[in-house]
Amino acid sequence: MMREPNARIHLLATAIAMGAAIWLGLDGDDWRWIVAMIALVWIAEILNTALETLADTLHPAQAEGIRIAKDLAAGAVLVAAITAVLVGLLTFWPYLFQ
Repeated sequence: MMREPNARIHLLATAIAMGAAIWLGLDGDDWRWIVAMIALVWIAEILNTALETLADTLHPAQAEGIRIAKDLAAGAVLVAAITAVLVGLLTFWPYLFQ
């Protein structure tokens, strides 16, 4: 999993989000949002990697259906990451600009 380049990016983003949450002293409700978004992105990334690994194992040649499935799974990770960034901005904003 950690050989995936995007997983390293998600790990860095996780560390930054957790560090910022500690540094800014987020309250319990805001921590829940941050932890939920981190979990959302990691779950999406793990499922994407699992699907890609399964597809590559079962059908090493690049079939059109496999390509579409992989693209959709990667798109789900992108949607999860964008959602996490937006929720993070909404959560951190009051702490940064009060």
